[in-house]
Amino acid sequence: MRGLDRRIPALLAVLAGLAGLPIRSVSAQSHRYQVVVNAASTIRSVRRGDLSKIFLKRATQWTSGQPAVPIDLLGTEACREAFSREVHQKSVAAVKAYWQQQIFSGRDTPPPEKGSDGEVLDIVRVNPNAVGYVSADRELGPGVRALDVLP
Repeated sequence: MRGLDRRIPALLAVLAGLAGLPIRSVSAQSHRYQVVVNAASTIRSVRRGDLSKIFLKRATQWTSGQPAVPIDLLGTEACREAFSREVHQKSVAAVKAYWQQQIFSGRDTPPPEKGSDGEVLDIVRVNPNAVGYVSADRELGPGVRALDVLP
């Protein structure tokens, strides 16, 4: 039954697509976060793997060529744990270990970490290239919109 639980969001997305309904990221909503971009961004959706590459700085732009500037939450936030497990398929501790290795080898530094949803939204609101994530129930306000995360 556990394997089926992981496939349900993908099945729902396929059924919604066949029915002509807009496809929202069911899995992201159930995991207590929403990915956000500046309202002026032309990006409407992103594949989970591409989003992971952006947050791990293996990619510096969206597939469209538009620059992407990731903004992380502090590792103490439940929202970050959900994001890390869903998007990176790793715990926050494993992602932090990845960044320690990157720093030690002189390759790169992690995205800036903000202490609250509000701080993430403030940056995304003023930077048209920023991408972040906040709690699923957080009101976004003007200048920010949610991004669909696809499998």
